[in-house]
Order: sequence, then C-alpha cells, then structure tokens
Amino acid sequence: MAMAAPALNQQLLCFSNSKTRTRSWLSGKKTNISHLKSQNKKTHFSFISCSSPTSQSPQANMDTAESCVNLGLELFSKGRVKDALVQFETALVLDPNQMEAQAALYNKACCHAYRGEGKKAAECLRTALREYNLKFGTILNDPDLASFRALPEFKELQEEARLGGEDIGYSFRRDLKLISEVQAPFRGVRRFFYVAFSAAAGISTFFTIPRLFRAIQGGDNAPDLLETSGNVAVNIGGIIVLVALFLWDNKKEEEQLAQISRNETLSRLPLRLSTNQIVELVQLRDTVRPVILAGKKETVSLAMRRAERFRTELLRRGVLLVPVIWGEGKAPQLEKKGFGLSPKVAAALPSIGEDFEKRTQSIIAQSKLKAEIRFKAEVVSPEEWERWIKDQQISEGVTPGEDVYIILRLDGRVRRSGKGMPDWQQILQELPPMEALLSKLER
Repeated sequence: MAMAAPALNQQLLCFSNSKTRTRSWLSGKKTNISHLKSQNKKTHFSFISCSSPTSQSPQANMDTAESCVNLGLELFSKGRVKDALVQFETALVLDPNQMEAQAALYNKACCHAYRGEGKKAAECLRTALREYNLKFGTILNDPDLASFRALPEFKELQEEARLGGEDIGYSFRRDLKLISEVQAPFRGVRRFFYVAFSAAAGISTFFTIPRLFRAIQGGDNAPDLLETSGNVAVNIGGIIVLVALFLWDNKKEEEQLAQISRNETLSRLPLRLSTNQIVELVQLRDTVRPVILAGKKETVSLAMRRAERFRTELLRRGVLLVPVIWGEGKAPQLEKKGFGLSPKVAAALPSIGEDFEKRTQSIIAQSKLKAEIRFKAEVVSPEEWERWIKDQQISEGVTPGEDVYIILRLDGRVRRSGKGMPDWQQILQELPPMEALLSKLER
C-alpha cells in the first residue's frame, strides 16, 4: 500500500533493495521519507494530526491533505484501518494536488480491499486511474491488493482498462498495444494496405458506376456491358474482402491484447519455493518451465505422484510443478501486522521499476534463484491463481472449474494447455533439455 502524500511539485519514486520494500513520496521542504514497510531499522514519521475536528491548537490549523495521508498511513501500519480510512477521506476534501489525491484514493482503495469492500475499492481505483494518472501496473503488483485481485470487481476493472476510454483512461491499453506491436510488428503495415487498396477500389468504383449505367442504356459509344459490370463486381468484391480482413485483424488484435493482459496478470502471481522464499512468476523467466496442474485434490495428487517417476528428466527440462487445488483458497501463513505482508515477506517480493529489472536480470540473482528452485512450488494467494486459470479456460472455450494443465514457456507465455492431467512421457518428448538450442531460442 505505502503511498504517502508529497508536498507540491514532487515526483513519485520507488525504492527497492534487499532490506526494504516501500513506495514513498519525497517532499522538497525537508519532509522525511515515509517508509511503511522496512526491515532492520526503525521508521520515524513526522505527522500532523487531522483527527480532532474540535481542536483549536495552531497545529490543527496546519491540516493539509499531505498530513492526513501520512497520518492515515501511520494508523494503517498499526492495524487501525477504519481510522486510516477516515484520514484518507479527509485528505480528499482538503484541496489536494494531483499526487496527494492519487495517494489518498489509492490508499483508501487498499483499506476497502482489506475490509472486503470490493465495489468501493474498485471505484476509488477507477477514479485514480481516470483523473490522477495511476498506473494499472501498480494495482497488479501490490501484494496488499491480492484479495481485491481475486474479486469479480478487479476483473471488470481490468477489462475496462484493457479497452480504454474516458471512464478509465488509456494508459494501460497504450502499454498493451506497445507489447502487441512488438509481437505482431507487421499488423500496422497490413492495415495500411487494407485501407489504401480499399480506397483505391472505392475510387475506381465511383468512376465505374456511371459507365455501367451508360452500358445498360446502350447506344453509340456505350461501353461494353459485360466488361464494365465485371470491373464493378471486382471493385466491390475487393472492398468487401479488404474490409473483412481489416475487421478480422482488429478482432485478432483485441484477442491478443486480452491474452497479453492475462499474461501480465500471470507474471505477477506469487509462488513459494521449497526454500520458503516467495517470488513472483516473472522472476522465474528464463529459468524454469512452470507446469500448472489445476483440479480436484485427488486428481492433482495422482498427477504429482506420476511425475515423480520422471523427476530427473523433467528437471533436466526445467519443469516446475505448480499444483492448484480447486476451492482451497486458504490464505498463506504469513505474519501480518496491520495492513500488508510482513516486512520479511515484503522484502522477498520484487518492486516495480528499473532497479527490479536490473536485479532480476543480473547473473548473481539468477544463480541464487536457480539454487533455490526445486521440483515443486506452492501457490500464494490461491484465489488469484484460480481466477486467472478460469479466465484462461473461458478464453479457450473450456468450462471453468474443469481439471486442466497449463505448460508455460521459458519466457513466461503459455505454451499449451489441455483438459485433465498431462501425459508426462509426451511432455518429455515435447520439451527440449535446458541446455539445448531450442531452449535457448525460447528465452
């Protein structure tokens, strides 16, 4: 959650290291950095109280949106979520600037999510996205919103963000389209030719139709009826085909954007490795091929036992088993004080930003991660995993809740999926060893 309000004309910065996971606002007027989640050192807050409307002290006259947000964060860190919610609501009526309003709305949404109020949380986030330039990636990444991401309200919000519009903003759709253009670089070229040829056919038809009327009327110097009607038919047929191709390409783009959105959600799902370290799936890219087994407990357990017979060969191919049992949406056994994950767990999760990208791609980080990965991982936040799997089933025409398996590529995208549990011998034949050239090309 940790969004604190800045003084005027400040920027949102993200700090990430091995000991601290925090989202902090910096103030240019000697305001201290507010850390909600830190480890191995105390955090000192300089807050101005906003909770006493009857106080007439000089301090009460200094109430600002920034001080209310900071006080709300302090209350929130102590587990006083209801009192924190009051402070965030107060901040919104104290003429906040854009960044203060964004911080107040976002943290208010986190409070509503903590209280199980999905609709209120969605409305706060929708306003922050539309009016205050909140990045949708922040919602995807924040572990404090894990419970909200498992609700139908999040799915609706994500779908709105994917489609874009005045009610939700265009930033998330713009990011998706950039990824789409990388994956399908010639779509724009195709569309250009569709439009150009359609326009050419339309202009030709515009001039050919009067000739067709003259041919039908006959007389001296009248054009040949058969030839003219043939030209008109070719032009109209060409326009129909080109428009159909243009619409088909648009449909494929929307399907691709939806898949990219699901892949982005998938990449942020958390796992607990055999060493008890919690990582997001994105951190395992280029390192393993996760195989998700979703179904009833008996079915998944049987598939896991059968996989043990091929353990050595599956490990050579980088297979990591991820069992998901339908209906076992129990919360992870994590120490929780106030709001959010414990500092130890929060430090294990990645942060957004350039520092995280550098860290995940460094040789040292990858080497340590490889040493900790074993044959099986445990899902954290099972509700999020179930929701993603069911969305994937709907997109592929499978009844949600059926037993399925999903094999991911080394780059994190879906390789293939199927009903029931996998045939491990077939998977051994399909997947190349990690040191093979085909695996290197897959990265």
